[in-house]
Amino acid sequence: MTADGYSLNPKKMIPYKKTPSDSRTILTDLVLPGETNHLNAMFGGELLARMDRAASIASQRHSGRATVTVSVNHVAFTHSIRVGSIVTVEAAISRAFSSSMEVYIDVWMENTYGERTKATEAIYSFVAVDENGRPVKVPELEPETELEKERFKGALQRRQLSLVIAGKLSPHDATELKALFTELENS
Repeated sequence: MTADGYSLNPKKMIPYKKTPSDSRTILTDLVLPGETNHLNAMFGGELLARMDRAASIASQRHSGRATVTVSVNHVAFTHSIRVGSIVTVEAAISRAFSSSMEVYIDVWMENTYGERTKATEAIYSFVAVDENGRPVKVPELEPETELEKERFKGALQRRQLSLVIAGKLSPHDATELKALFTELENS
């Protein structure tokens, strides 16, 4: 890293630390009849694809590299999105690890009267890769707002839970999870 906070990269200078706003991606589009089911609601798969595209752009903006989706960790479809609605997908990095990034996605729908409602939220994981498809280090993330800090903290807890379930981390070593359970017990 150079003295001004940039990592050395022969292709370009990439900041060593970035904020969620550096990766924020907003995609807005209209829901057309061919993208809906027999109830005139948007297909879930269509929405998942739009979220994946937005998350991919956000992860590439953060890492300065090509990225690949490694998992869809959570999706909550809270409201159906009707044909003719305007859909806005907002994606931003919520935490960066060594080569992986968690991307938090909020989906908003807007009707013809301009009323806006949160329809879906999701969490995807991406890995930055080099030209040979091997994982590469990504810049650290520095959250700024209270929501960004909350999502940043939650990302480590979600990651530790996934690693414990996969048998890659001992529950004893899951310090953030233990802290969460202690906090819940004391509240």
